[in-house]
Amino acid sequence: MVSPTTTGTVDFDAKAGKPCQTWYQVYGDLKSGVTPIVAIHGGPGSTHHYILSMSDLATKYSIPVVFYDQLGNGNSTHLPEKSGHAGSFWTEQLFLDELDNLLRHLGIQDNYVLLGQSWGGMLAARHATRQPKGLKRLIVSDSPASMPLFVKAANEELIAKLPPDVRDAIIKNEEAGTTDSQEYKDAVNVFYKRHLCRLDPWPAELVQSFDWMDKDHTVYLTMNGPSEFHVIGSLKNWSIIDEAHKINVPTLLLNGAYDEAADSTVFPLFKLIPKVKWFTFAESSHTPHWEEREKYMKIVAEFLSA
Repeated sequence: MVSPTTTGTVDFDAKAGKPCQTWYQVYGDLKSGVTPIVAIHGGPGSTHHYILSMSDLATKYSIPVVFYDQLGNGNSTHLPEKSGHAGSFWTEQLFLDELDNLLRHLGIQDNYVLLGQSWGGMLAARHATRQPKGLKRLIVSDSPASMPLFVKAANEELIAKLPPDVRDAIIKNEEAGTTDSQEYKDAVNVFYKRHLCRLDPWPAELVQSFDWMDKDHTVYLTMNGPSEFHVIGSLKNWSIIDEAHKINVPTLLLNGAYDEAADSTVFPLFKLIPKVKWFTFAESSHTPHWEEREKYMKIVAEFLSA
């Protein structure tokens, strides 16, 4: 990995009862005249580390890239005291406000591209439905049009095809509420190695983000739940299906052939967004930015220069 050009923090009034800061890092030059990409990580409650391969866009294609850790994990302010405060504190709007605050601080609010991965793509798509003047293009990577569709695909299309003992361990522990058991964690790992990242071993940066989430799972457990497919947090009914038609910038949808964001979850976005392209990576699951890194960056760069 190359070194970032700038690292900093921006104060963010999250109304959390204490001062909060969003940490960010820039690769490339925001004053180069090239429209910068703001890369938004998933989770919710993960960190920027696992999408750092996207810095290739700065080094190989001279497109400035901004990474940041969303409030609640990584190098940004942690708020474990807000655990379980789903509807009252950890809301989609909180993260939309944080993104707007970062754009203003960096002075790029009039000219930027969003590249959101997983939950980051859900957030980026919602931001785009508000039709902000400065948003030039949108890339939604490995993200569903709704969480009910995502959970349905995971259970009916993916978990159903796991080895019977793995599938049974997942179902048994979810029904019993024992999702913190080692048996459940082992079974989830089998799912992740098929549908989250198929590389063996996993990239160190992906492991790093999981380590951060193990240390502080406040946001993930509150908004999502104990695993990618057992969504019992505040996002369980999340959907952008009613608003996707409002996205008025050229949009690129990306997913992997083995992605937990299966085709059935992406299709409504393809159908509803007016100016849209969709590419599926044949050898990838949920992290094509690692699994087919070179091709991923090429497709993103070509979309931005088209």
